[in-house]
Amino acid sequence: MLLKGNCLELLAEMPDNSVDSIVTDPPYELGFMGKSWDNSGIAYSVELWSQALRVLKPGGHILAFGGSRTYHRLASAVEDAGFEIRDQIMWLYGSGFPKSLDVSKAIDKNNGEPNRLLKFTEWMRTTGLKAKELDAATGTNMGGHYLTTASQPAIPTVELWGKIRPLIADVPEWVDELVQRIEAEREVVGSKTSGIANKDEGPRHTIGAGKSVEVDITAPATPAAQQWQGWGTALKPAHEPIVVARKPLIGTVATNVLTYGTGALNIDGSRVEAYDGTETARKKVAMSDTPSRFGYSEIMGGNGSSLGRWPANVIHDGSEEVLEGFPITGPSKASMRGARSLPFDQSGNTYEDSVRGIDDLGGSAARFFYCAKASKSERNAGLGGLPNFHPTVKPIALMRYLVKLVTPPNGTVLDPFLGSGTTAVAAILEGFNWMGCEMTEDYWPIIEARVAWAEAQPKTLL
Repeated sequence: MLLKGNCLELLAEMPDNSVDSIVTDPPYELGFMGKSWDNSGIAYSVELWSQALRVLKPGGHILAFGGSRTYHRLASAVEDAGFEIRDQIMWLYGSGFPKSLDVSKAIDKNNGEPNRLLKFTEWMRTTGLKAKELDAATGTNMGGHYLTTASQPAIPTVELWGKIRPLIADVPEWVDELVQRIEAEREVVGSKTSGIANKDEGPRHTIGAGKSVEVDITAPATPAAQQWQGWGTALKPAHEPIVVARKPLIGTVATNVLTYGTGALNIDGSRVEAYDGTETARKKVAMSDTPSRFGYSEIMGGNGSSLGRWPANVIHDGSEEVLEGFPITGPSKASMRGARSLPFDQSGNTYEDSVRGIDDLGGSAARFFYCAKASKSERNAGLGGLPNFHPTVKPIALMRYLVKLVTPPNGTVLDPFLGSGTTAVAAILEGFNWMGCEMTEDYWPIIEARVAWAEAQPKTLL
C-alpha cells in the first residue's frame, strides 16, 4: 500500500504493533545532487524512529541504509528511539565515482590570487539572485556555488557567465575580468575517460555519473599547484552500511516468535548458495558454519548445510574491483554468478531470478551474497515510456534478500522512505505484504507502475 505524504505524519496514524519488519533507504543527509529531501535531517530524527518502533511488532527488525559519512548519526537516532542495535551489514561495490576536488587545479583556478573565488561569490550575493534562478539560467546545479560564503565557491565559465550576465543590471568591469581570467593556463599532457554530472559543467568528477567522456590531463601551471599535485579531498565511495536493529522482545526469543511471529532472522532462507552447476557438487561444497577455510561441510568435516553458507554481515556486487580485496584461497579465482542485476529485455518485460552464489570450489574468499547495482533496464522495468529518474535506486535482488532476511511468512514490510518503490517490488516478489510512505509526488507514478509490474510476474518465478 502506497501512503502519500510525510512519513512522520503517516506513521503517527498507524496502529501499534502493526508491521513485521522495516526495510528502508532513508536520506543520507548529504544534499545529494542538490535534492532538498537529502538535507532535511529527517534520518536523524529520534521522533521518526520512535514512531517506527511503535508500529513495529515486538522483536521486529529494522534494516536502514546509511551513508559512510553520516551513518553514525542515523544509528544513534535509531538506538535513542529504543531499538537494540544488533549488527551492521556492509554493502561493498566497485562502481562508485570519487567526488573529490583536485587541489592542484583549484589552486590554478585562483590564478595566484587568494580568496579570489570568494570575492566573486560575495559580489554575486549583492545581486539578489537565488541559486534556483542561476541553475535555471545555466542548466546546471552550480547556483549555490556561485553564491556561497565558504563551502566550495566557484566562478562560472565564460560560456555560463554569458547566460548569467543578462540577469544582472549593473556588472562592474572587474567582475568580467575575473571571469575572463578564471584559471591559469595548464598544459595538456594526456587524456582519460571520466564520469561527469552535466555536459555543461566540464570534466567534473561525481558519484554515479550517467555519462563518461574523454577529458584532458593537464600539468600544474603555478608553483603552488605543482606542490599540491596529486592531492584531493575524498576517497572513492565503495560501501554503504546498513544498520540492523530490533525492537525489544517481550519475554524470550521463543516466546516472542510464537506470540508475534517476529524476533528472529530467516537464516536458512537467506543462506548463500555454493554451487558449480550440479546437484552433486552442491552437496559436496555445502558451507560449514565453522571458520576453517570458510568451512567445507563434507570436505572439512564441519557442520554445514546443503542449503549454503550462513548469511554474513557483508554483501558485495561481485565486481573485479571488490574481489581483488579478498585473498585467493584456492587454485583459481571463483567464477561469479548472480552478480549482475536481474535480467530484462529493453522493454522491461522479461523477468528471471538471479542465481545467488559463486563457484565455491576454491578461488576468491569473497563468498557472500552479492548483487550488482541496478541497471537501467531494471530501474525502468514496467514503466513504459516513464523514466525512473530517482537518483539512488537500490537493486531489486539486494532488497529481496534483505526483506526475506527479516520478514516472517505472510508478514508486512514497511518502508518509510519508499523512493521509487524498490522495497515494495522486493516484498511483492518475495510474497510479502508491504506499506510505504513517499512524500515526493513525482515518484508516485513510478512506484505505482513498478508495483503493477511486480504483481504481474508469474508466481512460479517468485
